[in-house]
Amino acid sequence: MSDFIADLQRKTLPAHAQLWPDTATVDANGRLRLAGIDASAPAHEYGTPLYVFDEATLRGQCQSFRRAFAQRWPESAIAYAGKAYLAPALCALLAEEGLELDTVSAGEFGVALASGYPAARIHLHGNFKPDAELAAALDAGIGRIVVDSLDELARVEALAREQGRPAAIWLRLCPDVPTETHAYTQTGHADSKFGLDVASGVADEAAARAIASPWLDLAGLHAHVGSQLFDMRPAAEVVTFLCAFAARLRDEHGANIRELSPGGGLGVAYASDKIAPTIDEYAEAVTDALHAAIERHRLASPRLIVEPGRAIVARAGVALYTVGPRKAVPGGTTFVAVDGGMGENPRPALYGVRYTAVLAERMRAPAAETVRIVGRYCESGDVLVEAAELPVAAPGELLAIPVSGAYHLPMASNYNLVPRPAVVWVRDGQARLARRRETLDDLLRLEQS
Repeated sequence: MSDFIADLQRKTLPAHAQLWPDTATVDANGRLRLAGIDASAPAHEYGTPLYVFDEATLRGQCQSFRRAFAQRWPESAIAYAGKAYLAPALCALLAEEGLELDTVSAGEFGVALASGYPAARIHLHGNFKPDAELAAALDAGIGRIVVDSLDELARVEALAREQGRPAAIWLRLCPDVPTETHAYTQTGHADSKFGLDVASGVADEAAARAIASPWLDLAGLHAHVGSQLFDMRPAAEVVTFLCAFAARLRDEHGANIRELSPGGGLGVAYASDKIAPTIDEYAEAVTDALHAAIERHRLASPRLIVEPGRAIVARAGVALYTVGPRKAVPGGTTFVAVDGGMGENPRPALYGVRYTAVLAERMRAPAAETVRIVGRYCESGDVLVEAAELPVAAPGELLAIPVSGAYHLPMASNYNLVPRPAVVWVRDGQARLARRRETLDDLLRLEQS
């Protein structure tokens, strides 16, 4: 047994351990440790706000998803959603773990390619891909272009003809499957901006054109019903929908759909009162539906590509802040300000997400008050945690928010011209800087006087 593992076993887990990275522990002094490192150490070295990613958690999630699906559907692959968070360090890890990658811009697939990600394992999504980005994707040999409209189908075909080689595509269909999630993260209902509509016949027209074109290889079908799914029924329904459409294309056009991508969006618990579905529950729901639909329609078994979304990366990330001033309103709210906020995490303002917060150097201290954790930005809506139960926090203390790995940094802005935070990766008692903090020079670099 390594000294690192033995050291972990001598420590205790934090409260609500399901929200924290796999290596999170509380030491005998009540201090939060991540991969064996006192959380205050990287915070002091690199400053706050700071994002810390635990490599063991990331690899564990990748491996658990791959294993759960491979056991139930051997011809399967896991595609990571780059929009959740993408950086060279993460691209290298995902490539090593054998994942495919969903991207939605030339910036995302460009970062992946620059990091050595195999182009054939990258998919390009999006409801509007500019011609320059489509051409760059085809030039780079991006594995799948996910076509979202008839107009885009024509543009991909024209670009493929210019380049002299067929483009492998998926058609993104709109399945009109409702989900119980935030309206902003619903993507599969009839009124969505995404996907080819089936009821109007647009999806059938797109499929017929793709099948007839020598410059398009209709490799598969894709649909996505939304993110933060806690009910597995929509995930199963979209599989059934895709299989039925594939069977119709076979019967009417003789088409062989080789790949099915039913999206993903597995839910993640951000607060202690939520229980997320397990990876096995998700895999069971998707593959059970696929087995049943394949048998019903007598389809050849397709390759299955699932995109679990934030479930791979969210719990691996922890955000660290320094506590600032407090304000107690007589008979009302007590505000505790920190040195970050909506600039690097707009999700509470956009989606009403509820987070948990702790004092990283007093993890064992009992809660003494309920406070509202607010940021430094000039907006009343700059709230990170609406109601956090904490010991009385003093200025200068370190505050930690778990489940911060997804949709924080990718959505970060320079609002109020505040530089975006640094990122540190931790593994086996070692920390390394993966992204430095922005500076004033960075903020001025693109400006012309």
